[in-house]
Amino acid sequence: MRLFGTTWVDHGHGYAARRIAVAVGSLAAAVASCLVLRLAYQGLRIAAIGDFVTVLMVAMFAICSALAFRHTWDGFTRRHDPDRQASLRGLLTVGFVGSLLAYFFRSLTEAPGEKLHRQEYEEARRQYEKRTTRRSGNPRNRRRA
Repeated sequence: MRLFGTTWVDHGHGYAARRIAVAVGSLAAAVASCLVLRLAYQGLRIAAIGDFVTVLMVAMFAICSALAFRHTWDGFTRRHDPDRQASLRGLLTVGFVGSLLAYFFRSLTEAPGEKLHRQEYEEARRQYEKRTTRRSGNPRNRRRA
């Protein structure tokens, strides 16, 4: 959401262009990451370390990417527990392709994290309105029971 500033509130000042840039950028990063992973795979094949290790590596990246995708996707709608986030840091690092794809797919519909920020913003506004309406009037004029 840093790239979007406060444009997610009213969708002005280049919001659509920024969303397109995020979509293109995250997809390009995912494609580049897949090419790097392919080079690593080819390096393992050239090293002839065995099919078992190669299958383990492919499975590890596939599973970690799927878990990272789901974790990142859930992060767009609710805040994560910081302790759980810290414990999953390694898994999310290995599954970086999944996180990049989650950013790409979310940016097709909204700015990543916009829904969560909008909910928090609306709740903060509601709380503010509630506080300010309670404080209106002169407290001296209140009746004491």
